[in-house]
This record gives sequence, structure tokens and C-alpha cells, in this order.
Amino acid sequence: IEIETSTEGEGNLPLRQRILGRTSLHDIIHPVTNEVLLAADEEIDEAACDRIEEAQIDSVWIRSGLTCDARHGMCAKCYGRDLSTGRLVEIGTAVGIIAAQSIGEPGTQLTMRTFHIGGTAQAVVATPEIVTHHAGVISYEDDLRVIRNDDGQNIVLNKNGALVIRDANGRELERVTLQIGTALQIDDGAEVTPGTIIAIWDPHSVPVLAEKAGIVSFHDFVEDVSVQTDRDAQTGLQTLVVMESRETLHPQIIISDPATDSVLGYYHIPVGAHVMVHEGERVTPGRLLAKTPRKEGKTRDITGGLPRVAELFEARHPKDAADIAKIDGVVEFGENQRGRRCLIIRDESTMAYEEHLIPMGKHIVVFKGDRVRKGQQLTDGPIVPQEILDVCGPQELQSYLVSEVQQVYRLQGVEINDKHIEIIVRQMLRKVRITNPGDTDFLWGEQVTRQQFLEVNQKISEEGKRPAAAQPALLGITKASLETDSFISAASFQDTTRVLTDAATMGRVDELRGFKENVILGHLIPGGTGFPLYRHIKLVPLAEPIDVEELNAAAEAAQKKAQDVLGF
Repeated sequence: IEIETSTEGEGNLPLRQRILGRTSLHDIIHPVTNEVLLAADEEIDEAACDRIEEAQIDSVWIRSGLTCDARHGMCAKCYGRDLSTGRLVEIGTAVGIIAAQSIGEPGTQLTMRTFHIGGTAQAVVATPEIVTHHAGVISYEDDLRVIRNDDGQNIVLNKNGALVIRDANGRELERVTLQIGTALQIDDGAEVTPGTIIAIWDPHSVPVLAEKAGIVSFHDFVEDVSVQTDRDAQTGLQTLVVMESRETLHPQIIISDPATDSVLGYYHIPVGAHVMVHEGERVTPGRLLAKTPRKEGKTRDITGGLPRVAELFEARHPKDAADIAKIDGVVEFGENQRGRRCLIIRDESTMAYEEHLIPMGKHIVVFKGDRVRKGQQLTDGPIVPQEILDVCGPQELQSYLVSEVQQVYRLQGVEINDKHIEIIVRQMLRKVRITNPGDTDFLWGEQVTRQQFLEVNQKISEEGKRPAAAQPALLGITKASLETDSFISAASFQDTTRVLTDAATMGRVDELRGFKENVILGHLIPGGTGFPLYRHIKLVPLAEPIDVEELNAAAEAAQKKAQDVLGF
């Protein structure tokens, strides 16, 4: 039941905000004095947050709904604090409904907000400067490839390279992920103070950069077939723009050594790129050869955002999706096949390799010789959640979905607690798909809940038989609600006839555990005081029963006293 929370990539959300009210998984120990700041399974309250901040701990393992093993619902420890009372959540609270409402409610306000502003005014403005937030020593990470240009600046050559700022003890204070073409203003090992500009990048275009000095020649540049001359009406400048061609032309810039005529580098130029050099020109390392305008300029406000949230929660296949690396290794390029580029990732230790065939027009964001990690993007575009699940596993997918949904809302300045999104994601990942039934009664490709799968496997293993194998399945929220254990709940949602026919054919039994099925049948809902735990409570009076004669005598005495006082 582990998620590691850190401040990286979360719109600089302080750790305190993300862990307040959650439950610690392990003992939280002071890194210097080794004293226990908070025991395992304790609520992280305000005082604990202060202690964690003072100790400068930057990541904490907490219990989370994503990995809670409770059979029905989830346990109070994994949920943590009830945000309406500020105390540990009570048993019987409808946390799923609260989660759905917490995510749905801001959406209604936000769509109205965009009406007033209009689309373009809310476009996200990326700042070209990267500024430090902490004082410390700059260190270039191993996977950062840089080259020094004529101006003496270090230019970043690969995507996802990182700069880290460390304190005197070598502890990581801040991590900055850099884009291709970022000009680093500060050398490796230099000391910085908060507010220092450490890098400048172009947020509006993706560059193609020369890695070595040499002479430029063009390959497959055919006027009005693969390239066209674009003239800027204001400046009168002409630039070559690569266009989509029906023929098998693959525009490339080749850099060769003027002395030996040997080729030093091939640079594939994507569709839509503006070529920034001329044929026969001599270029130096780090020189801009071409640039492709970024599509990110589209408004990423909630009108672009609500469909994005729906796309994530419905686990849809996004348009023009990115390819991701399936193994760790080094990038190589093979022969083109059937009009596609062949990108190979080879694991140097085992020499195993994985081939990716990528359409010609797609912009590849890795270069030959780059080291890539499993799950890293190879081309531009949104990532397919299903692929993250297959390649990196459920843990990675959960953190990806939570951070992507949070990003959309944070852009609008709306804060939603992580636990609400975690509950929805938990429901999307409840099922597993059977890949090998072993000696169980499961069928190939059948979808069953993870809990059911584990229970059956445990039983089978105890009998000494072969257990089943399965892989996690990702269901969109519509599909997940149609595939709940309760057929009454599913029938009340969509496809009523089909759901009821299926249930009747399979002879299914509804346990009436959820809200919807109980409401439909007119039962008390199993939430709050109707929760089964509270149903059989008997009240035992603590006071002694009073004798009837004593009661009458006391009443007469009181009446007599009242008559004496009032005088009638």
C-alpha cells in the first residue's frame, strides 16, 4: 500500500499539502538524528507535517486507496482524514460518492468560467526561463547530453534529461526536466542561489540541432513536392517548410566532414518544420537546423480540460498517440520498412532488442545513442494509458492518471485532494484478465476482480494445484460501472435489457451491498448509520429504573410545592 509522494512535476505543490491527513506506511525517521518522527500506521497531522518539514524530508511513503486490500470498499487507514470533519474517516462514510462529487463539481464551475473569458485568452503561457527555488550545487544527471556552442553555452540534445540541485550533504532539493534545445546558463558543479536563471528554452517550437561541425546538404528536398518556400508577409524573409508528400520522400539534412566528405550525421526533418539553414552552409555544434512549431499552443483550459479528464477516466485511445519504450536500452535506427522508420532499442547487457515502426511524418524525440528508460516517450503526442499498464505496470499507471487529472484542474486553480482521484482510479483497475487458467474454473480472457482472483489462487495453491495467471485490466469508468458485481446497479445505469438478460442467463446473485441496488429495492442504504456494522446496536440504559410509587410520590410533592408557592 505504497505511493511515494514528492514535489516533482506537481506544479510545485508542497509535500505537506499532499500528505496531510493521510496515514504513514513505515516509521518516518529523521535523516540526521535517526529519531522516529512518526510511527507506522499513524495519521500525519499538522504537528507531524511540521516535524517532517523541519527534518527536510522530501518523500514519504503513505497508505493509499490505490493499493488498499479491503475486500469491499476501502479501509479507513488507507483513506485517512475525512476532509469535512478533520478527523479520521468514520466507518460507513460513502467515500466513493464524495470522490465522484469532488471531481464533478469543479467541472461545472469551470465550463462556465471559460464562457466569460473565451478560448484563446486562457492559453497556457510557458515561461522561457527556468529559475531555481533553492540554494545549492547544480549537478547534470547521467542521462543529460549537452554540447557547447559558439557562444559558450551548453545546449541540451536529448529530451527528459535532468538538472538536479543538491545541498551540501548531497541531498536532492530540486529536479528540473529539460527540453531539447534548452540553453544552460550555468555549468555542472556551480553554486546557485534561489531565483537564479539556470536555463532558457523556446516554448513555441521543437528544434533539430547539429551535433557536430560540418557542411550542410539536403536529401529528398523537392520543391512543391516535399518542401515549399514560405514567405513571411511582414519581414519578407523566405523559409523552407517541409510538407506532407504522397511520394516516398523522406526529407533529411545531412552533415558531412568538409575534409573527408564522410557523413557525420543524418537529421530527419518532420512535417511542418521550418528549415533554418541553407545548402552548402558550414554549421557548428549546437546550431539550429530546423524547428517545428509546438502544437501545445492550443488552449489547455478546462474546455480543453474537461474532455481531457473524460478521456483519462474513460481510458480512451488518444488521437496521434506517442510510442513509448518497452525496455531500458540505447536507441539505434534500422533500415526504413514500408515507408516507416525503424527505431530499435537495444539492452546492452542482454543484447535483447525491441523494434518500433514509426510513420515518417511523426516527430521522434530521441536520437541515436540516447539511453531510454522503460515507458519513456519516443515520439510526440499523448501517451496511451493501456500501454503504460502493459509496459510499466499498475503502480506507474496509477500515478500517471492521478497526476494528469490533477494537472488539468490545477491549471484552473482548483484544488482536489489526491485521495478522491485515487478512489476513481482504484475502481478502474479492480479487474484482472486471466492469461492462463491453470487448474481453476476461470476461462481464458475472462475478467474477474483482483480480490476474487487472489482468493481462488490461494485456495488452489493450498490444494497443491496449478494457480491461474492474470494481467491487470484497465476499464473506463462507464465500462467499470457496467461490470460491477451487482447486476441491479449495472441495469439502472445503461443497457438495461442486455444486463438483465446476461444476469438471468448466468444465474447471477446480487448481494445488495451497494447503494443503488438497495435504493431500487426500497431497503435502508448501507451507508452512515445504515451500515451493517451499526444495524444491530442495542441501547443499554445506564440509569437504574425508578419505582412507580416513588415517581407518583415525587410528582405529588412537586405539585404541592407549586401550589404553596403560587398560593392557590
